[in-house]
Amino acid sequence: MPERFITSTLNRRDPVKETTLRPPSFAEFPGQERVKEQLELFVRAAKQRDEALDHILLCGPPGLGKTTLAYIIANERGTKLKSSSGPAIEKPGDLAGLLTSLEAGDVLFIDEIHRLSSTVEEYLYSAMEDFFIDIMLEQGAGARSVRLNVPRFTLIGATTRQGMISAPLRARFGVNVRLDYYDTPNLVKILRRSAGILGVEMDDEGAEVIAGRCRGTPRIANNLLRRARDYAQIKANSVIDGNAARAALEMLQIDQDGLDDMDMRILEVIVANFHGGPVGLKNIAVSVGEEEDAIEEVYEPFLIQRGYLTRTSRGRVATPKAWNKLGISRTMSGDGDLFSR
Repeated sequence: MPERFITSTLNRRDPVKETTLRPPSFAEFPGQERVKEQLELFVRAAKQRDEALDHILLCGPPGLGKTTLAYIIANERGTKLKSSSGPAIEKPGDLAGLLTSLEAGDVLFIDEIHRLSSTVEEYLYSAMEDFFIDIMLEQGAGARSVRLNVPRFTLIGATTRQGMISAPLRARFGVNVRLDYYDTPNLVKILRRSAGILGVEMDDEGAEVIAGRCRGTPRIANNLLRRARDYAQIKANSVIDGNAARAALEMLQIDQDGLDDMDMRILEVIVANFHGGPVGLKNIAVSVGEEEDAIEEVYEPFLIQRGYLTRTSRGRVATPKAWNKLGISRTMSGDGDLFSR
């Protein structure tokens, strides 16, 4: 087989191995070099002292590896990890159950930590600083509190909305790092590793095509790789080359700039319905039939980063690049804007 193909000796039909795309160590985690260097140093130092790590806050857009880094930290430290999410911890009793199940040095990972209720968050303060939690039993005149000691643990919080975390909670994290979007070379490395695990034959051009259209996000890259694998299996002799990758992504309505159908709908709504803006987020969400949070957290950051949108105090505005992308020219007349393709 030519060297240009990325292959694997793994059984292609092994569903267990197909789910292990998360790298288990810092050495196998491509990209995010500055963050990785910091975290690796802190983990090694804590391990040498046989102490629990300081609490860590991981920030950044979805799909960049926050959860993966949490598992790597626990794995490299040699401790167990318990995982939950902000919305799942509804009351202090839920938090108490998680904390009391930990052993010394263990990692508690809370995804979407910005969505913790204020009541639960207040109980978390004493657990993070003094390693105890006071639980109120009963109510009214007979109310009493019980103090539960918890072992020294490490809280790793992950958030896509750092600004929504209260200042008191944010101040209790000893380490605060932010993950950035990945460049194409690192995405190619990720795709090569994933292709090997999945047992997919893929050449360099195929990897670069997928890497260039995945929004700088490893999670999207791996999802597109799986879909390209399906396409190649049926229509391209199970080989993902450049042509197969492009055809698969066109089938998924992802263009050469990485914009998908919803991205284009958002731009078309702003340009055609609202004359390029400014327009409020709620109007955009109603027009495209998508949740406001999804537009703000998933679609908008990419469009802004790539120069298609800008945020102003009055709302979102389409840039000239967006008009050109849609093939629409803008001219002015006495009656207002005129649009022509």
